[in-house]
Amino acid sequence: MAPSIIGEDLTISGNIISKGDVQIDGEIQGDVYCASLVIGDKGRVLGGVVAEEVIVHGRVDGSIHAVRVTLESTCHVEGDICHKVLKLEHGGYFEGGSRRSDDPISVAANDDDNITQASPAMTGTKLNPAKIQRVA
Repeated sequence: MAPSIIGEDLTISGNIISKGDVQIDGEIQGDVYCASLVIGDKGRVLGGVVAEEVIVHGRVDGSIHAVRVTLESTCHVEGDICHKVLKLEHGGYFEGGSRRSDDPISVAANDDDNITQASPAMTGTKLNPAKIQRVA
């Protein structure tokens, strides 16, 4: 199945929920729940992320809960990361806390301090990992 792509010219105010792969080259002002997420060089998420795998080339202002997280050299991440595997490439920017967990998606459901939506318009919204489908 092809990924859902949010183009550079698109800004979405609200949450994104997908059972498949998502690529963000535009801006999301809300939370993102999906199986796999790629944030392109010009992509930006102002909110939390819950996914099996997250690859960040662009910007995230909010928490990330994922089994596998890759922060590429062009990334800018401000927020806490709960992960099983974390890779930070040389040159990448990361400001926040990092916590390892065998099941970071389940942690998102129970972690009130680190999963509050970072978007000013959505302050107080909680991530719900039950909305995504886990992949093998």
